[in-house]
Amino acid sequence: MPEDAFARESVLAVSFLEHSSAYEALSRLKELDGQGEVTLRGAAVVVRQEDGKIVTKEHIADESWEDTAAGGVLGLLVGVLGGPFGVLIGGATGVLVGSLFDEDDDDATESALTDISKSVRVGLPGLLADVLENSTVAIDAAMANLGGMVLRRSAVDVRAEVAAAEEAQREAKKKARKELREARKKKQKDEVDAKLDALKSKLGRHKEPAATS
Repeated sequence: MPEDAFARESVLAVSFLEHSSAYEALSRLKELDGQGEVTLRGAAVVVRQEDGKIVTKEHIADESWEDTAAGGVLGLLVGVLGGPFGVLIGGATGVLVGSLFDEDDDDATESALTDISKSVRVGLPGLLADVLENSTVAIDAAMANLGGMVLRRSAVDVRAEVAAAEEAQREAKKKARKELREARKKKQKDEVDAKLDALKSKLGRHKEPAATS
């Protein structure tokens, strides 16, 4: 079926209790794509480790989309969620990505990245997928038969939040480098000042006392 026949582009995060179910779900998505039920741009079986990082166990991608902005959203998503930023939004701290978009909004802003990250639980398999679908029925039924819980978010929202997260990480790195440079300069200045003070003190002890009349 032509891609423009599909009304919705979504990023899916499917949670499983068994690793075998996640791998079978990956195969089932490929079957649905082959049957014309959906267009599968990419999918990956992932697991969150004890340190909070997310690692990819197996992945597939449509070659025609793999190197494009649309097809690359899954790789970017895994990259963000698998890095320090993903550890924060997926961990117990509950940091919300929403704060990146509206600094004046201090409530629990909804975030696609936060929802997706938290759906991938420690030690349990998850399936992330970038799909085009006209109806949610086919995928939801296939995942339910395998015991999977489906979280579906707009690919447009995911791309926007991934871009914002990457920008936030770049800014954080720049700030950290600046602070390190300033700390190094201060340390060097403090060391020089300490040496000068020691030298002055030493010279003062050896100075001849002034003659008295």
